[in-house]
Amino acid sequence: MAGFRTRHRQQVADEALVRSLFEEHGKAMLAYATRLLGDRAAAEDVVQEALVRAWRHPESLVNGKGSVRGWLLTVVRNLVTDKIRARAARPTEVAESPTTVPVARDHSDQVVDSMVVLAALDDLSAEHREVLEHVYLHGRTVGETAERLGIPPGTVKSRSYYGLRALREQFRSQRLGVGAA
Repeated sequence: MAGFRTRHRQQVADEALVRSLFEEHGKAMLAYATRLLGDRAAAEDVVQEALVRAWRHPESLVNGKGSVRGWLLTVVRNLVTDKIRARAARPTEVAESPTTVPVARDHSDQVVDSMVVLAALDDLSAEHREVLEHVYLHGRTVGETAERLGIPPGTVKSRSYYGLRALREQFRSQRLGVGAA
């Protein structure tokens, strides 16, 4: 029980320390951080972080090496420097709007679509799949596909037609939930 009381007293003392630091030096810290950053909200964050550091290292405040305010303002300056370096290290964030579109769209939809199409192609007959792969995936003409597969162009057209029709039917039944587990 004595350990609990000691910890509780220490916590109350730490809170009182931070409160008194803020009351005595908070305005100066905020003004300094705001002047360095040019952004009040960011400056408030920096002041808060500086007070957290003071709370974590109370021994630094009473080590006899300069004033408490000097130590706090040095911490503020270091935090601002870190913040500025962090901003410079990564590109500026720009809000997305109709006039400012992202540089690269998320390609996950494209990946999912490709996976769905490839899975549907696996369900086709080998002849239909082979023709559709040549014509649509490899971008070959009917004549080129016929020559590569050694079949007449009319057969390429027919297999392409019936293969696409089978794919459409698969997608329609998936969308309607037919055959889903």
